[in-house]
Amino acid sequence: MLAINYDKEQKIFNLSNGKISYILGIEKDCYVKHIYFGKYLSSYNGSNAQLFYDRGFCSNPIASDRNFSLDTLLQEYPDFNQGDFRNPAYIIQTEDGKRVNRFYYDSFNIIEGKPKLEGLPSLYVNNENEAKTLCIILKDVVMNASIYLYYTIFADYDVICRHTEIVNHGDKSIYLDKVMSFSMDFADSDYDVMTLSGAHLYEKNIYRRAIKPDSIVLESIRGTSSPQATPFIALMDKNANEDIGSVWAFNFIYSGDFQASVQVGQYKTTRVQMGMNPTTFGWTLSGKEKFVSPEAVLVYTDKGLNTMSQIFHKLYRNQLCRGLYKEKARPILLNSWEACHFEVNEDNCLDLARQAGELGIELFVLDDGWFKNRCDDTQGLGDWLEDEAKFSHGLKTLAQKIKEKGLLFGLWFEPEMISKNSELYKNHPDWVIRSMDYEPILSRCQYVLDLSNIEVCNYLVEKISNILENNVEISYVKWDMNRHLTDLGSAYLNSKEQKELSHRYVLGLYYILEKLTQRFKNVLFESCSSGGGRYDAGMLYYMPQTWASDNTDAICRLKIQYGTSILFPAITMGSHVSIVPNHQVGRITPLKTRFAVASSGNLGYELDLNKLNDGEKEEIKKQVAWYKQYRDVIQRGTFYRIKSPFDGNDISWNFISEDENTVICYFHQILVEPIYRNLILKLKGLQEDALYNLVGTDKVFSGSELMYAGLMIPKIEEDFYSNIYVFKKSV
Repeated sequence: MLAINYDKEQKIFNLSNGKISYILGIEKDCYVKHIYFGKYLSSYNGSNAQLFYDRGFCSNPIASDRNFSLDTLLQEYPDFNQGDFRNPAYIIQTEDGKRVNRFYYDSFNIIEGKPKLEGLPSLYVNNENEAKTLCIILKDVVMNASIYLYYTIFADYDVICRHTEIVNHGDKSIYLDKVMSFSMDFADSDYDVMTLSGAHLYEKNIYRRAIKPDSIVLESIRGTSSPQATPFIALMDKNANEDIGSVWAFNFIYSGDFQASVQVGQYKTTRVQMGMNPTTFGWTLSGKEKFVSPEAVLVYTDKGLNTMSQIFHKLYRNQLCRGLYKEKARPILLNSWEACHFEVNEDNCLDLARQAGELGIELFVLDDGWFKNRCDDTQGLGDWLEDEAKFSHGLKTLAQKIKEKGLLFGLWFEPEMISKNSELYKNHPDWVIRSMDYEPILSRCQYVLDLSNIEVCNYLVEKISNILENNVEISYVKWDMNRHLTDLGSAYLNSKEQKELSHRYVLGLYYILEKLTQRFKNVLFESCSSGGGRYDAGMLYYMPQTWASDNTDAICRLKIQYGTSILFPAITMGSHVSIVPNHQVGRITPLKTRFAVASSGNLGYELDLNKLNDGEKEEIKKQVAWYKQYRDVIQRGTFYRIKSPFDGNDISWNFISEDENTVICYFHQILVEPIYRNLILKLKGLQEDALYNLVGTDKVFSGSELMYAGLMIPKIEEDFYSNIYVFKKSV
């Protein structure tokens, strides 16, 4: 069913796979128009063909046709300065400062499989049969430049991938001021829009609103995708919910500044765009050079938000994440931070590891404080030398001793940052992002290294490689980033290249990560940016899991993890049980509840085991054993959202194993209510005629009963309550 067909007479391209269709065409032999993106069409003969009328204040690029205007055309990659006064997809300037272009349709290619994006993360295929790619070529003969629009459709996913390449065929430089990875116009505007926004400790909140005759802009100029804004937008039918309705979702595979917009035009059309943020982007494209944009992922379903999320989950697990841990179970860890902070040493690490091993925990992670001069967060970053005072026998010996206790060993890094009092800064003050005219701004007592400089990138690769190679027992790396970019200036780049710094920083980061992850293929890398500050699809290409938030309060995490599940599968989500009162909000929640929330992702513990009583340790031991028994269901199963923490007092979701024989359902109640109401939990995704035993009881229910009649929850007189129900299908 996978096909890309071209109708020469109608000049229409039809991309389809039996699930979805994406149709575009050529108008007036010049312009690429959008026709349809949605549920699979068995054929297309122009039933929804756009009609044109003579309208006031609409420019006419063809003088003889006053009905035709670019300001009303549904476009695929709209230009600037030609009469379309909606948002342009690109702005290109010549050496003499002109910003008037005429990129017209030139030709097309159909490619088996999916081309790789050089230097950028992207979805991949394992063989050419998995996808087909259409490349539409636009050309400006005066500028002697081309724009290549790439569309990839997969055989097994309701997904279109898009990115843009700009080629300068001439000898003179041209300047890219704006390059969106994709643009798409809808014929109407009767939609709601969903975004994921927030703040540090408050990531990925779900916001839904109706679109109006104006623009909605979601963006970051922080140097990362940021906790404030996730590069994701979903358009939905008004009646769409978790289970029904059409959803068009867009996600950007990129880890830097971005801009995503929804714009309603004067005639109630809707334009959606996503790409690098023009505020901090610019690029000098010299003669005979090519610029490649990051990739955007476009998903369509008519089965609601749950199915949309499941498409992203499966796609990112199978076609984005790479390496050994793409398929391998993620280990249960104990992180040293809350127990030791900066006061780590060989003795207290070995004691924690011993206790962790007795509880069944599989990985000990030595967090911040292990390297020379790192007694607090004001110093030590950049040199990456072991602290012999804290670890007199070296990290290698520590790792070996921890391995003898039956645990893997992991290590924390914050490689992109540098402390002012480091030897590296004394020797290379020009290696930080800064204007040389001003004293750079400190944040968290640190500067950001200039990753546009290849010397800096290679220095970091060498320093980190030395530690990992000298300590062959290191199985896990936590890669942190605890501040955003300020003083966007580079001593390495010339005057014309300064506006390239934001994007070059991200390219430098990707260069480093590619080198390290390919060199150390047995190491599990986890991304972190003060928690979820860079939880994006770009990082997942290199690091298959991300620390979801520094906020470990179980009740706060309900929203954070629920919002994260809109895009990302549980196997990518780091989630820990921490101490109470919680460090971030001071709340006291039961250990059972903290575990229930944390076990919905990659389970870890981040607390001082020495401060637990015997009863608490025994409870953790049982939790760890339970998670090991059902880990595969959570990490590889299909996820269904049932009740949202953004809508009420009770929250629930369930996982179904790949073989569909095990169902794990989570129920959470935030506060006790004075008047009890019937709480009925209706599971999702079960087989209607199958019988399911509630584990630990003799009760058996049909799938249809559990989904449609539901499970009555008894009265609960406890704040911050959680329970986990496990069902086994009778075979």
